[in-house]
Amino acid sequence: MRDDQLYREFLSGDQSAGDRLMLRYADALTAYLDGILHNAHDAEDLMLECFSVILVDKPKISEGNFRAYLFKVARNKANRLWKYRFRRQEFGPEEELTKTIPDEEELPEDRLWIRERNELLRKCLNRIAPQYREALWLFYFMDLRYAQIAEIMRCGTKKVEDMLRNGRARLKQELEKEGITRDDI
Repeated sequence: MRDDQLYREFLSGDQSAGDRLMLRYADALTAYLDGILHNAHDAEDLMLECFSVILVDKPKISEGNFRAYLFKVARNKANRLWKYRFRRQEFGPEEELTKTIPDEEELPEDRLWIRERNELLRKCLNRIAPQYREALWLFYFMDLRYAQIAEIMRCGTKKVEDMLRNGRARLKQELEKEGITRDDI
């Protein structure tokens, strides 16, 4: 069932539709927030706050934009938290991203290569500018369209296109510094 249908059902009183939306996006939204905040606990807390904004306040969301609206709320909440911490000087140590549980059927050397590749990719992503990293994340991992990314990042679609192009180029440079070619990924 599409996001819009689930949200309409939720608005008409079906609480399970809201639960399904939350289950659908909770992990992705937490990962996105963790990428911004570098703190898994804060990311989980903000993820719940984002859903509470939508599921309690029940805002009017235009057709086809539920995911974009959710990520826009998340970005705004993360930015507010950063501003608060900056004013209060409460930056904590960076936490490691949660590791995924490997598939039992994979060979140990395959798991090791995948883990090393993911760590290298994460390391290289962290070296590029935050706006490039965020645009790449939203486009590739969240599968959002340029217009939706532009709405989330509060810029034009041309700027999103430029950020993605420049982000890919910078990421490619960083990966090449690590000895990773297109064939390795």
